[in-house]
Amino acid sequence: MIAPPPGTRVWLCAGRTDMRRGFDGLARQVQEVLHRDPFCGHVFVFRGRRGDLIKLLWWDGQGLCLFAKRLERGRFVWPSPADGRVAVTPAQLAMLLEGIDWRMPRRTWRPELAG
Repeated sequence: MIAPPPGTRVWLCAGRTDMRRGFDGLARQVQEVLHRDPFCGHVFVFRGRRGDLIKLLWWDGQGLCLFAKRLERGRFVWPSPADGRVAVTPAQLAMLLEGIDWRMPRRTWRPELAG
């Protein structure tokens, strides 16, 4: 994915989204359900019913960009519909795009105790 500028907010749109929607349908969902402006420069992330497909909607200053990713194996970790919208960091978005559980990542390296 093309990296958005520093300071860009990333919003996960909790619940399921009809993945047949394109630019206009997703922008309308951002306005009506999330009560946000889809042209503000934030990234809005949507997940389908099966959980293996996500779409990202982003206004880059010149037009709307729509990115999609489908996992061949596994599912994207997603918040419950009761959460509405969830703000994540760009690092958490990167983990999500890789199919990693972004909610509680674990370090694989532990520093040696100085003794």
